[in-house]
Amino acid sequence: MTTDGFLLPNSALEARGLLGRKGFPESYDRRALVRFLADVKSGREEVAAPVYDHQSYDIVPGARQVVDRPDVLVLEGLNVLQAGGRPDGTAPPVFLSDFFDFSVYVDAAEADIQRWYVERFLALRRTAFRDTTAYFHRFADLTDDQARETALGIWAAVNGPNLRSNIAPTRSRARLVLQKAADHSVRRVLLRKL
Repeated sequence: MTTDGFLLPNSALEARGLLGRKGFPESYDRRALVRFLADVKSGREEVAAPVYDHQSYDIVPGARQVVDRPDVLVLEGLNVLQAGGRPDGTAPPVFLSDFFDFSVYVDAAEADIQRWYVERFLALRRTAFRDTTAYFHRFADLTDDQARETALGIWAAVNGPNLRSNIAPTRSRARLVLQKAADHSVRRVLLRKL
């Protein structure tokens, strides 16, 4: 399961001036995500989470993913290991990681992550972006140079700052760190003492 379902809908992000910060901690409904994890961890039956659609780049209205007392729940997300913080600067009473039995951080050099992002953007431009209903359809007809420039601009404005400010600092909170090489192979495994 991914935390993308707990992103605020685009309409709410736009109203708050946060659409350009999608993926940053403030773009998530962390209260709903904590509630979801608390319900799952306490053994509640049929706990539902919102569904996110990458094609439309938004929450699917009314759609829910239901889990029913799973033996194991894998939660994937950019900001799940963050200590969090309230608008007034105080720490929240509960962190997402309070609900985790084990945590994994997949690490790589920032230059590799940036290159992978640009490569993915170029591939999506030739595939998923071709769908006229896709949120990112406007990028489908860019030349390779224009697409590369656009991807690097998005990286510089959004993904890079989010990685450096919000994601990378949580690495030390993970129980297991998998360090990937430029070819995506795992080159090092670091396990904190249990």
